[in-house]
Amino acid sequence: MPDISLTTLVFLCAAALVAGWIDAVVGGGGLLLLPALLLGLPHVPAAHILGTNKAVAIVGTTGAAVTYVRKAPVQVKTAVRIGLAALAGSMGGAFFAAGISSDVLRPVIMVVLLGVAAFVMLRPSFGTAEGKGPATRARVVTAIILVGGGIGFYDGLFGPGTGTFLVLALTAVLHLDLVTASATAKIVNVCTNAGALAMFAYQGTVLWQLAALMAVFNLAGGMFGARMALRKGAEFVRGVLLLVVFSLVAKLAFDQWS
Repeated sequence: MPDISLTTLVFLCAAALVAGWIDAVVGGGGLLLLPALLLGLPHVPAAHILGTNKAVAIVGTTGAAVTYVRKAPVQVKTAVRIGLAALAGSMGGAFFAAGISSDVLRPVIMVVLLGVAAFVMLRPSFGTAEGKGPATRARVVTAIILVGGGIGFYDGLFGPGTGTFLVLALTAVLHLDLVTASATAKIVNVCTNAGALAMFAYQGTVLWQLAALMAVFNLAGGMFGARMALRKGAEFVRGVLLLVVFSLVAKLAFDQWS
C-alpha cells in the first residue's frame, strides 16, 4: 500500500461510509467512492484505483444485500439469474469498451437520465405501489435479457450509475416497488462486482490493505442505508433516487465539458 497520510485515510473512510449508504438505498455510491479514491491517491495507477474501488464496494453491497434479504420480499432466484446475465453482459461491454469513446456516450446517458428524472417526477406513483406477487415467467425472461444483459453490458462499457439504472429497470420491468427493486439490485450488483473483482485480483491491481480498511466503513454505511430504506419506505427511496440521478447528470456534464 502506498504511503497515505492520516488525513487522507480519514477522508477515504468517510467517503466509503457515505458511498455505502447511497449504494444501499438506491445505487450510485460509485459516484462518490471512485472520485474520492482518485482525489486521495493522485499518483496511484488507474487500474489500482478501479480494483480497490471494486474490493471496497463489493463488501458494502453484500452487507446491504444480506440485510435486504432478511427483511424484504426479495425474489432471490430471479435476482441471481439476472445477476449471472449481468456478469456475462459486463464482460461483453468491457470487450468493446476500448473501441468506443466515453465522450460520445456521456451526452446520450445525460439525456436518458434527465428523461428518467422527468418521468419519476411526473409519475408520483412510480415505484410506490405494493409488489404484485411473484413475477411472471415472461417478465423474468425480459428482466434477464434487458436488465441483466443490457445494463450489465453498459456497466462493462461505461459504468456510472449502473446501480441506479438497475433500480429503475427492475421497477419498470418486474413492477417492483422501489424498496424491493433496491434489494434485488444489490444481489445483481454482488454478482457483477464479484466478476470484476476476480479479474482485478488476477491482474494484481487491488490495494488490499487500504481496501480492507475502507470496506469496514462501506459495510457499515451499506447496512445502515438498507435498514433506513426498509424503515422509511418507497417514498424515501424515490427522493434519494431523484437526488442521485441529478448528481449523476451533473457529474457526467462536468466530465464532458471540463
